[in-house]
Amino acid sequence: MKFFVDTADIAEIRDLADTGLLDGVTTNPSLIAKSGRQFLDLVAEICDVVNGPVSAEVASTDFETMLAEAHKIAKISHRVAVKVPLTPAGLKVCKIISSEGTMVNVTLCFSPAQAILAAKAGASFVSPFVGRLDDIGQDGMGIIKDICEIYNNYDAFKTEVLVASIRNPMHIVKAARLGAHVVTAPASVLKQLFNHPLTDKGLSQFVDDWKKTGQSIL
Repeated sequence: MKFFVDTADIAEIRDLADTGLLDGVTTNPSLIAKSGRQFLDLVAEICDVVNGPVSAEVASTDFETMLAEAHKIAKISHRVAVKVPLTPAGLKVCKIISSEGTMVNVTLCFSPAQAILAAKAGASFVSPFVGRLDDIGQDGMGIIKDICEIYNNYDAFKTEVLVASIRNPMHIVKAARLGAHVVTAPASVLKQLFNHPLTDKGLSQFVDDWKKTGQSIL
């Protein structure tokens, strides 16, 4: 499974990239607005830091403007995955720019039916939003199971399932068990994967016992 971080905070991205565990980055208009940075410059900087796909989203909803934006975003770097919404216009853009060799992340997916359309349009990634489905009383991880099963039935489908709107570490574990290719999560959630009380307890005991020896490795 690949780990993407869902942020536009360059400091967070650098910190996670230094661990060697980060495979990519996803951004969206809300995250860009929160950063206070200029969109094109920030995406270019992220691409310089991360050795993997960097999702950067179009801002328009009509086909012609969306296509023009997609072409401009794609020129930033070969690492860019242009992010388009799962709408008829978005999938038309996906079909065109994916055929040109640009990675495409089709976002705002909320059903297996929509995921089929994204794969048919040639998306590199489809982003089902599990947390937002959970918020309205639906089974977010259930659609991940369905999408993975459907994609596995067809060798022609090359689209990777990118689980988005991750709220906690168990979303990540469940996605991995279901065979999802990628998860994207806030840095805070990715860091929670390290945590376990027995790890902390064991390390504290080892440190205390080592001090009793009076030794130093250095």
